[in-house]
Amino acid sequence: MLNLIKNLTAVRGISGREKAISDKLLSIVAPLCDRVWTDPMGSLIAEKKGTAPDGARRKIMLCAHMDEIGFLVTYIEDNGFIRVAPIGGINYVAAAYSKVTFGNGMKGILVPEVGTAPADIKAEKVYVDIGAKDRREAERKISIGEFCALEGSITRLCGRRIAGRPLDDRIGCAILVKIAEAIKETPVRDDVYFVFSVQEEVGLRGARTAAFGINPDLGLAFDVTLTGDCIGSKPMACSVGGGAAIKLKDNSLICDRELTEELAAVAKANDIRHQFEILVAGGTDTAAIQMSGAGVRAAALSVPTRYVHSGVEMLDLADADACVALTVAWLRG
Repeated sequence: MLNLIKNLTAVRGISGREKAISDKLLSIVAPLCDRVWTDPMGSLIAEKKGTAPDGARRKIMLCAHMDEIGFLVTYIEDNGFIRVAPIGGINYVAAAYSKVTFGNGMKGILVPEVGTAPADIKAEKVYVDIGAKDRREAERKISIGEFCALEGSITRLCGRRIAGRPLDDRIGCAILVKIAEAIKETPVRDDVYFVFSVQEEVGLRGARTAAFGINPDLGLAFDVTLTGDCIGSKPMACSVGGGAAIKLKDNSLICDRELTEELAAVAKANDIRHQFEILVAGGTDTAAIQMSGAGVRAAALSVPTRYVHSGVEMLDLADADACVALTVAWLRG
C-alpha cells in the first residue's frame, strides 16, 4: 500500500487537469479489469465482470476522486509576481510559504504579502514567486490560466502512519486498486465498476456524470474524513487508527440505512476494525452518486485523516487496509 500511495501522490492532478494521474491509474488498473474507458467528463472507469449469470448480476459502483486542490494563474504583476485563484477549498494559512509546481514543471513558492497578519492570509493576499525579475521574464515561463499545486510528498511516521499530500483522495484511489487486485484473484458475483472521478473538489462533478452513465444498483464512495482526536478538535467519533469509517451522514447526504447496516454487519462478522462517521460539514462523491438518475442506494467508507487540505495530511494505512478488507468481504458476501 505504501509504495502505491507514493506512486500516486507523485503525480499532479488538479481539478480540471487530471490527465496525468488518470494515465497513471489507467496503467495500473487496466490489467486488473475487463474493460477500461474514460467518460466525456474525464473520469476513468474500469469494469470487472461478475460470475453470476446475465440478468442476475447487480451493477456496483466503487468511486474515489483522483483530483486535488490547487491554484489557477489569473494575473502577472509588473514585478513578476504571479496572482492565483483557488481551485477547491484552500486553507491559505496552511498553504503559505510552501513550494508549488506548475503543469509545465516550473517551480515557485506561495507566499503572503509582507505584513499580512495570519488571520488575513486569504486568496487576495497571496502570490507565487517564481524568481522572475519582471513580468516579461515571468510570462516566458508561465501563462494566464496555468495550474499549479503544492508539491506532493509522503513522510513515514510512527507505525504505519504517514503524512503528506495529496492523500485526499489518492488514498481512496489506492483502496480501489487494492480491491481490484483482490477480486481479480477471486472474482465476485456482481459487476463492479471502479470509478476514478474528476472534479470532486469543485462540486462532485465527475461522479455525478459517471453514475448517470453506469446507472448502478449500489454505490460506495471512498474518501478521507475529519477526526476528533486532535488537540482542539470539535467532538467527533472518528479517530486515526480506529478502522474503516462507515459513513452515516455528512452535510450533503444521509447514507442508505440498509447498506450501512449491512457493511457494519460484515465488518463485525469478519472481525474488521471499523467505526462510524457523522461529518457535520463537508461532503463527498457519495451525494452525487445517490442523486444521479432516478436515485441510487449509496454509502461510503472513509479513512480518518488529520490536517485535511494541508501539506501534511496524516492517516494510518491500517485504516485504509480495513476499507479494502471490508469492501472485498462485502462484495463476496
